[in-house]
Amino acid sequence: MPPVHGGLLKKHCTHAQPACHSGFMEFTTLANGLQMPKLGYGVFQIDDDTTERTVAQALDTGYRMIDTAQAYFNERGVGAGIKDSGVAREDIFLVTKVWVTNYGRAYDSLQESLERLGTDHVDLVLLHQAYNDYYGAWRDLERAYSDGLASAIGVSNFNPNRMLDIAAFSDVTPMVNQIESHVFRPAREDHAVMDDLGVAHMSWGPFAEGMNNIFANPVLNEIASAHGVTAGQVALRYLLDLDVIVIPKTVRPERMAENLDVFDFSLTESDHAALASLEEPGFSCFDHTNVETVRGLLGYIKENM
Repeated sequence: MPPVHGGLLKKHCTHAQPACHSGFMEFTTLANGLQMPKLGYGVFQIDDDTTERTVAQALDTGYRMIDTAQAYFNERGVGAGIKDSGVAREDIFLVTKVWVTNYGRAYDSLQESLERLGTDHVDLVLLHQAYNDYYGAWRDLERAYSDGLASAIGVSNFNPNRMLDIAAFSDVTPMVNQIESHVFRPAREDHAVMDDLGVAHMSWGPFAEGMNNIFANPVLNEIASAHGVTAGQVALRYLLDLDVIVIPKTVRPERMAENLDVFDFSLTESDHAALASLEEPGFSCFDHTNVETVRGLLGYIKENM
């Protein structure tokens, strides 16, 4: 049996993966045995029409995982981009997320997402936030999983306490948790809890949303110079080494290629030690433990229900 999670699997590129520059893509094996690429293309904050173009470009570059969400309002663009690309649907690992306002009808809303995406199933569907009736929504995802609408199910933005909670009282333990993770906040405590539960750790914001002037960081750039790569590539390689799935976002084709080209170099132990020194306790692009931040998020959600 393959490892539930954490084993670094490498597969030779197929014709469906023409631009895995080193000839390899790294995979995580989810709890149900499904293999998930460890690097994909994220489309947060890209408008629907632009998404159609960039998804087709990403797939042409060699990406085979696309991450979207109902709340991004670009699922139609993702589906159109997949169609435009000519890449077979079965060669793509497609991820979407159910937004909080749909938690009372998560099953039906997933069917609507499938229509927008132009497919009969997604490879992974996540609950986007741990608010509102996330237990009821999780039951809907368990049903969607049983009915074949999703090959795997998981959550997003669930802190360790919420992860332990939902894992303890669900028929199917979430297979993935997508949380803020980057060089300044690799979320080690969250990762340890996920490991204990057999849950794969997926990052949103692997470039820290550009905060802390990440691309100009001297430590990242010194390591990048030593390996003949860029600071962004070091930031991604570091998370991959920590067994974190990454979905960098860009609309520039040259950056798409750069972000995918992180399998031809290895970070040393001293590199890891230097990068670990960049961690900042409490640093967050969006702090789900901050009362005022959460109050603002919930206010936004309620206004849009």
